[in-house]
Amino acid sequence: MKRYILHRFLQMIIILFGTSFIIFFLFAMLPGDYIDSNINLSPERAQELKALYGLDQPILQRYFTWLGNALHGDFGYSLKHQENVISLLNKYVWNSFIVAIIALFLTWTIALLTGVFSAIKQYSWFDGCVTFLVFAAMSFPSFFISLLFIKWFGVDLQILPIGGMIDTGSHSTGFAYILEVGKHMILPVIILTLLSVGSLTRYFRTGMLEVIRQDFIRTARAKGLKERTVIFKHALKNAILPAITLLAFELPGLFSGAIIMEQIFNWPGVGRIQLESVSFRDYPVLMAFTLFLSSLTIIGNFLADITYAAVDPRIRLK
Repeated sequence: MKRYILHRFLQMIIILFGTSFIIFFLFAMLPGDYIDSNINLSPERAQELKALYGLDQPILQRYFTWLGNALHGDFGYSLKHQENVISLLNKYVWNSFIVAIIALFLTWTIALLTGVFSAIKQYSWFDGCVTFLVFAAMSFPSFFISLLFIKWFGVDLQILPIGGMIDTGSHSTGFAYILEVGKHMILPVIILTLLSVGSLTRYFRTGMLEVIRQDFIRTARAKGLKERTVIFKHALKNAILPAITLLAFELPGLFSGAIIMEQIFNWPGVGRIQLESVSFRDYPVLMAFTLFLSSLTIIGNFLADITYAAVDPRIRLK
């Protein structure tokens, strides 16, 4: 097991370096940058700024300079926001992370329970309702559901705030501040959960249906084990294996999906900064955030492989 973990860890490091090169190369090849798009700068001043930030150097030299600085925690300087990239992202990424991690927890909890019970009660009214709701949630565009919920709960019923992270003019502190933020998070979290829970529920249901028909499940029942033990100790352990791979993509996917949510609900997250950076060609911010999402995916795959090896010893390297 230790050898397998070491092997996968070394692969992860190599992939991270390769990903960083691809990200930097793609952004370096894009036409123009923030300096070129700023019409208020004279050609002489623009050239001076390019030389100051090293934008006039060859791409390969710029990459190794950027990589060396990145390894020391310096991902460049945002010309649009006039701030260090890490400092800028640190202000907003945690706001997005809170929404994403809560939505991820709710998605997996709901999908696991509904998928398992839907498979156990196949073709029942419960299974039919779950199937209908799953496909309904997957069919509607995210912006449509978001605006619909804003109208229902924010405008008509007036029980939930429709935007922002805190109330306008609020000076809450301590536990009152936490409650206020939590109330504003309800709609974004519900929307992200609805958009993600459908496909995951189908994975759990399909996996459970395949497992509960296998011989070892029939043997466990024939031995007189309780149905709860058969389902949750024997069947679920094998049915959850395909879903482990999905976990590696869930968190980066929620960060990406939250970009639309943050615009609709005016949530001060990192997605808004990313969209602004696209509009103003603020490439250092875009490179850092893209590398962050890529790193989450790569690290997630590493953790998924380790979890796979722990659950199913057959895949370990000899």
